[in-house]
Amino acid sequence: MENKHQINLNIWSDYVCPFCYLEEPILNQIKKEYADTIHQEWRAFELRPDPVPTLDPQGEYLRTTWERAVYPMAQMRGMALRLPPVQPRSRKALEAAKFARTKTHFEAMNHEIFRAFFEDGSDLSDINVLLTIGTSVGLDRDELRKALETNQYTEHILKDEKLARDLRITAVPTILISRLDQPLEQAIVLTGAQPYKIIRTNIEHIIYEEASKGTE
Repeated sequence: MENKHQINLNIWSDYVCPFCYLEEPILNQIKKEYADTIHQEWRAFELRPDPVPTLDPQGEYLRTTWERAVYPMAQMRGMALRLPPVQPRSRKALEAAKFARTKTHFEAMNHEIFRAFFEDGSDLSDINVLLTIGTSVGLDRDELRKALETNQYTEHILKDEKLARDLRITAVPTILISRLDQPLEQAIVLTGAQPYKIIRTNIEHIIYEEASKGTE
């Protein structure tokens, strides 16, 4: 596809949200199809930042949600998720992903953090777990450790979350689709794990509008 219509996809996500992981292959498919036409940016959104209590891993709410919604969607999308035995804070994982972006390893890190939690049940609040994930995708262990221990990317997380509040985003995943030069306040907003067809339809709508302007 020609690099003619530049479109932004801003994705607010949290690594402890199964629906964010379930949406990842859909967004990867979109990115592959549209290539340079699409700019994707994953943004941080902590569902339960300190001191908000984390959920009980064995509690009824999680078990019911997984049985009712997560497992059926995972089966439909061909993904192997299981209810993790822990419910960690996610800030350090989000910071690790921000670090990976600066090293052009974001996509691999993003996937492996999700996979480690929802397939292996790893504790994402454990820095050593994040260091192991980071080195598996080619990041320098010592550099990543320093970034996490010195809170080098904490401000980046807080900025994403402030922007989410300003845009009245309250759940994840939330996807904002807009032209490159369009304010996010005017973006198309999609909430929840959306089917490929819905995202593509909205992207094509923007492309069609832009093409129509060019022929006026």
